[in-house]
Amino acid sequence: MMVRQAIDALNAVSKSLEHLKSEMRTLAAQLPEYPVVMAMRGVGDSLGPQLMAEIGDVTRFTRRGSITAFAGVDPGSDQSGTHEAKSVHTSKSGPPELRKALFLVMDALLKTMPADDPVYRFMDKKRAEGKPYLVYMTAGANKFLRIYYGRVKEYLAALENAD
Repeated sequence: MMVRQAIDALNAVSKSLEHLKSEMRTLAAQLPEYPVVMAMRGVGDSLGPQLMAEIGDVTRFTRRGSITAFAGVDPGSDQSGTHEAKSVHTSKSGPPELRKALFLVMDALLKTMPADDPVYRFMDKKRAEGKPYLVYMTAGANKFLRIYYGRVKEYLAALENAD
């Protein structure tokens, strides 16, 4: 009887989760940048809407460095006077959910290995250089965000000019 109740509870949670994902996709499809984001490699039905929700309005960022700083995948700084560190950790400011979504996109790129994708080629180059996992994943996330920023901002500007 307990096993049956656990199965029923699991099925109910699964059904609820699918309903929420469907609702999330429906809401995200109403955003103007939806087709651009969904066309990016590594972004799927779940990660695309999540990225758009976590990042929000791209036009609020004045430059591409601002979006990477917001996400916390930019290199931190460690300098004082004449001292300047050669290797520093990422700033990790901003929402951890965004960084997790970015890492999931990087993981999808590593698994699918799209040779024509600039982010995958960049991560593969860093990996071939012998960089540690976290370094090339963070560098890939940084590059992905810069491309995301450029494509979405360009698309929104084109939409604005068309009106």
